[in-house]
Amino acid sequence: MLKLNVKNEISRLRAVVLGTAKSNGPTPSLEEAYDPKSLEHIKAGTYPLEEDMVKEMEAVAAVFKKYNVKVYRPELIENCNQIFARDIAFVIDDVFVKANILPDREVELEALQYVIDQINPVKVIRPPEEVHIEGGDVMLWNDYIFIGTYRGEDYPDYIVARTNTQGVEFIEKTFPHKKVKSFNLRKSQTNPRDNALHLDCCFQPVGKNKAILHKEGFLEEEEYEWLLNYFGKENCFIISKEEMYNMNSNIFSISEDVVISEKNFTRLNTWLRKNGITVEEVPYSEISKQEGLLRCSTMPLIRD
Repeated sequence: MLKLNVKNEISRLRAVVLGTAKSNGPTPSLEEAYDPKSLEHIKAGTYPLEEDMVKEMEAVAAVFKKYNVKVYRPELIENCNQIFARDIAFVIDDVFVKANILPDREVELEALQYVIDQINPVKVIRPPEEVHIEGGDVMLWNDYIFIGTYRGEDYPDYIVARTNTQGVEFIEKTFPHKKVKSFNLRKSQTNPRDNALHLDCCFQPVGKNKAILHKEGFLEEEEYEWLLNYFGKENCFIISKEEMYNMNSNIFSISEDVVISEKNFTRLNTWLRKNGITVEEVPYSEISKQEGLLRCSTMPLIRD
């Protein structure tokens, strides 16, 4: 049996699901694009190639091996994008939550069934249908659960809005011992520089008490200010629009003093090292063209 345990973003990682880029399928048509960044690259003819993305993900797998992290990969589905493991499920404490994802991504969850079979069935839950919530919007921080959402009445019109207010309420009800704090995120179907697809596109805690933040990702300034004050201005690394577009907040912590980051994030990686954090650099710029990076493609199962 797998004894799940995830209480925050930074405790020492022991077991993780890492997505796969193998048999990723052909380049999507414009109509099939889920997000404005993929759309941009499909139009430009620069959509990432499978072989490049496979190489990038293997580099991450190698880092996990170096740190003795047990890695589970999804079973292979032909011609299916299975990179973003974080979207389809997430763990809170010792509970495995299946996300209600876009219907045509349901098969991605089936590819993890062999992992789910190792978990106590009582600890596997699925929210009711009207609840939309994806792992990229769920950020654990000990007593807190931070959740990205979109509160606009036009929520149904946005394919880039992935977590609704019912999603926030579901987490509040299911985990009553936690303090749930939600954040209204900026959404754009057309401009990737104005679109915070998930909370981890504009915020992530790192190290013992630090955070990466992007102000414009938040629709309500006081919610951004709340995070800034909670972590303390001096502990926050504020990223620009361009850095947000390149997914600088979407790195991944193996422990409070080790992170995996993209090798081109020069400014961020320098700051992390200055703060005593070991940075394992990997190439991930091809995968980032699909508006997801390291946190999006990993789903922690066990942290100390």
